[in-house]
Amino acid sequence: MAATFSWNLIFNKKPPLFFPWSPLSVSSPAVNAFSPRLPRTRKSLVIVAAMMEAKPTILVAEKLDEAGLQLLKNFANVDCSYNLSLEELCTKISLCDALIVRSGTKVTREVFESSGGRLKVVGRAGVGIDNVDLSAATEHGCLVVNAPTANTIAAAEHGVALLTSMARNIAQADASLKAGKWQRNKYVGVSFVGKTLAIMGFGKVGSEVARRAKGLGMRVIAHDPYAPTDRALAIGVELVSFDAAISIADFISLHMPLTPATLKMFNDVAFSNMKKGVRIVNVARGGVIDEEALVRALDSGIVAQAALDVFTEEPPQKGSKLVNHENVTVTPHLGASTAEAQEGVAIEVAEAVVGALKGELAATAVNAPMVPAEVLSELAPFVGLAEKLGRLVVQLVASGSAVKTVKVIYASARGPEDLDTRLLRAMIIKGLIEPISSVFVNLVNADFIAKQRGLRITEERILLYGSPENPLQFLQVQIANVESKFASAMSDSGEIKVEGKVKDGKPYLTKVGSFGVDVSLEGGLILCRQIDQPAIIGMVGTILAEENVNVNFMSVGRIAPGKQAVMTIGVDEDPSREVLKRIGNIPSIEEFVFLKL
Repeated sequence: MAATFSWNLIFNKKPPLFFPWSPLSVSSPAVNAFSPRLPRTRKSLVIVAAMMEAKPTILVAEKLDEAGLQLLKNFANVDCSYNLSLEELCTKISLCDALIVRSGTKVTREVFESSGGRLKVVGRAGVGIDNVDLSAATEHGCLVVNAPTANTIAAAEHGVALLTSMARNIAQADASLKAGKWQRNKYVGVSFVGKTLAIMGFGKVGSEVARRAKGLGMRVIAHDPYAPTDRALAIGVELVSFDAAISIADFISLHMPLTPATLKMFNDVAFSNMKKGVRIVNVARGGVIDEEALVRALDSGIVAQAALDVFTEEPPQKGSKLVNHENVTVTPHLGASTAEAQEGVAIEVAEAVVGALKGELAATAVNAPMVPAEVLSELAPFVGLAEKLGRLVVQLVASGSAVKTVKVIYASARGPEDLDTRLLRAMIIKGLIEPISSVFVNLVNADFIAKQRGLRITEERILLYGSPENPLQFLQVQIANVESKFASAMSDSGEIKVEGKVKDGKPYLTKVGSFGVDVSLEGGLILCRQIDQPAIIGMVGTILAEENVNVNFMSVGRIAPGKQAVMTIGVDEDPSREVLKRIGNIPSIEEFVFLKL
């Protein structure tokens, strides 16, 4: 691997930008140990050259298909050591430049600390990276890559297999017949033709399930706030809101990631809004379903059947009511378990790891690379502002509206050449996408992920007069061609608009639509549009206080005295639905929305 180094790295000059995983960057122990002591003599150069020709070492800690192993062996020394304890892994890792795992190996902070700075890349053979400490990886300058596309078809096929098995009671009938029974009347199934299937999460897997369901004669609808309408229409799928999808579907197939926003999204409230006798398939993540609520829905008949490949706890506890329910079909997380998918995942992760060791920027990177310390130091306060404005503005989009065009405006006294906005743009994209996606967005993959999801990001700079010491005066984010769940967030020109700035090192919201506000972006946010009159602030504050919801900041922006005003309230705790309902019932409040930051 060291054949890719340049002599300026060896002699302690500045390394190339954004390549923290280059094996002998100036911060690595190898350089610190050798550079100061190596006189520039012919003998010394021979020693360094010998080091540079050595192959990197890749530790494969879980079984990987031979096709992927061969790719690795063509480039590096490969150590296949399976079933390592944490202690054994920590002992080995200091001798390795890369590590490849599946879901069974925990790559903890202790592992990164034990690597002594040598570990440059961790490859996860699969999609989820819950078993890798991303914060520790980034702190130690280690890139993390995954294999997000190779198992798409396998997962979709398994979803359809569960759908058909459930509808025709295949598993139950099989067990009955093998027990010596002949119960044709008990296992009467249901047909697909003319039935409505709701795809919850219209990404790669969801799209493939939709294609196959159309071939079964089903009407297919989908819910996904980022799915491009044209892609859905090309397949013959109608995009609808979450509430509409679950209320009209005969079958529901889950393909959404597990995020704070989707955790237990399918709960008692969601089940109560479904058509009685609905059937549910989950090949996504177990945590998106409240499993106790699902058992109740099955017992009551709201949910006629469920077919599950994933669970909140894997493997589930013995005696699980859900697993043993007579109307539930289960498989042990087999979504990606086909020979073809295993080979594809192995090749995809091997290519990503080898590319990273060569110093290439990986499109499947899931954590941020190192950037120059001086840039990070200067932009650090604005990084938080950018991400929170992204999170804020996307929550203002009404259900059913597809986000396609996002405009970012930077106001600064600096010229374009003195303000690199790539990191800020990446953080805005991160705020827009991560709350409803399993993708981890960073400087490496932000533009790729945005393009992949049909987001068009445009940037505009406003040159201000003043001191260029402060990189930004304010930052504005706009989303065009969508409806808003809070009408006051719409600007005069028809876009949802939020604006913010950094004050005393902290991010503040300074404008919502055409209303000026001034509130710290911490915790949660309640936005209210009301008639400007006395006692409104007191009434809202009293309601929050009675429910022990602490207010950390409050601001009111108005058009003119006695006219409309927007009140912005920062809260430390999430208000209950009852609290929000009471606020909405105040006569002078015309609309309100609660946003999580």
